[in-house]
Amino acid sequence: MPSQPRMTRRDFIRTSAVGVVAGSAIGRSWAQTTPAPATTKVVLIKTTDRTRGVAGVLKSLPFPSPRGKKVFVKPNFNTADPPPGSTHNETLRALILEMKSRGAAGIIIGDRCGPGNTKKVMEDKGIPSLASELGAEVMNFEELGPENWVRIRPKGSHWKDGFDFARPLAEAEYAAATCCLKTHQYGGVHTMSLKLAVGAVPRQFMRELHDSLDQRKMIGEINLGYRPRVIVMDGVEAFVDGGPMTGKLVAAGVILAATDRVAIDAVGLAVLKDLGTTEAIMSKKIFAQDQLARAVELGLGVGGPDRIEIVAGDDDSRAYVERIKSVLAQG
Repeated sequence: MPSQPRMTRRDFIRTSAVGVVAGSAIGRSWAQTTPAPATTKVVLIKTTDRTRGVAGVLKSLPFPSPRGKKVFVKPNFNTADPPPGSTHNETLRALILEMKSRGAAGIIIGDRCGPGNTKKVMEDKGIPSLASELGAEVMNFEELGPENWVRIRPKGSHWKDGFDFARPLAEAEYAAATCCLKTHQYGGVHTMSLKLAVGAVPRQFMRELHDSLDQRKMIGEINLGYRPRVIVMDGVEAFVDGGPMTGKLVAAGVILAATDRVAIDAVGLAVLKDLGTTEAIMSKKIFAQDQLARAVELGLGVGGPDRIEIVAGDDDSRAYVERIKSVLAQG
């Protein structure tokens, strides 16, 4: 991966202001001044129909309008494995169509895959043809030049010298994210919306991440790089063990949406606990999970289950929502 470009005077000013070295998006994203909300909503629909589910949760969720803005969609393209190993194409399609129906001026789909080659993973998943069909652009972060990476050094960082983050996502006019619902057997414990941000960090930083005992806290810190305005979680199928590529598959039958990464991951963990999952998840309080705890410390989301309102996206989901509310409240 290319070396870090020389810091400009503008970068230095931003560094002094927010404690990170980053591009202009950091100034207009969560990392600078926006406080975490007092409360937030997570909308849940019990369904196996991804198209209906995505439309339903977004209809019931208040979130900033993408009208007139170019929307950067960050999916989970870790590998080309079937969902939840990677984002289902129909979930991605449904999210993009929702953004376009709400007046988005354009769409970019971007990611870095791993461990596989990003170009091949995207081709294997049929992303170029899907993007062409929907009038969207595809961005392979592995093809970005040195000027398209920004260095972020969080205060109290668990990284040795910070990490690079994809500038196009950091500086996106509007970011939307779609994640899966699954466990992570290589130290992450779970991989949902917070873990999604790892795909915006170049491959050269992955050894430091995966070798560290602070891996999960470092994942939380990566999320300083951008702020998704809306997040859709596809939990039609979930891994309750193994992951992120393959694992013990169950039919969870849920689609969720939120504007808060901590909140949607907390509800996702409640769903996994309800299904029965790994000891690392079952034995620990939801907000004690390192990814969430570090993100809360950084002001990236709400600080506890009492700050989350889970809303049923349709009448048929109400009973299940009450059940998940109880799991979340117990932690």
